[in-house]
Amino acid sequence: MTQDEMKKAAALKALEFIKPDTIVGVGTGSTVNHFIDALASMKNQIVGAVSSSDASTKLLEQHGIEVFDLNSVDTLDVYVDGADEITEHFAMIKGGGAALTREKIVAAVAKEFICIADSSKQVDILGDFPLPVEVIPMARSYVARELVKLGGDPVYREGVVTDNGNVILDVHNLKIIDPKQLEVDINAIVGVVTNGLFACRGANTLILGTPEGAKVIG
Repeated sequence: MTQDEMKKAAALKALEFIKPDTIVGVGTGSTVNHFIDALASMKNQIVGAVSSSDASTKLLEQHGIEVFDLNSVDTLDVYVDGADEITEHFAMIKGGGAALTREKIVAAVAKEFICIADSSKQVDILGDFPLPVEVIPMARSYVARELVKLGGDPVYREGVVTDNGNVILDVHNLKIIDPKQLEVDINAIVGVVTNGLFACRGANTLILGTPEGAKVIG
């Protein structure tokens, strides 16, 4: 089974967690694109979706799924999204697609966060994948200096502007032993919008695409 087939298997399995007559929280990325394609098969059973990015919104609308503004929704039963890395404790690094802030906001509203990923994303310690940090543009250099003090090697992701009009610093060479504390510490730096550690609010359930098919963990 190829990596893409494992992503697709995880995405299809997530449909089992979608309740009729609800609004579904939808993340961003290649695995989520498979989920959106699959969600179209039951679009008449759901009310619609809340999306974490312009790209996902566009794909949802192409499938005829109504997309709601999060401000008009009190809670979401389920939020489905991928991860760049995830541990056995369901802490994640996200933001490879630069949608981390909106992803974190939608996740905060959801009762249940379901992470869909292929088996290559499961790690013992976070940090091999560079940690994305969304930053107000005028604070980029200051924030980079502060991230160095925390032991990282920040690199400006050139040519990328987030859906919120900000920039991304990718922090390399981290071995993240305490992801919750690092998430709090980075978010406390003035000029940081948020960072790609999803540890304070991690996933509730992991659907892992493996060569043997989709495995539900948690």
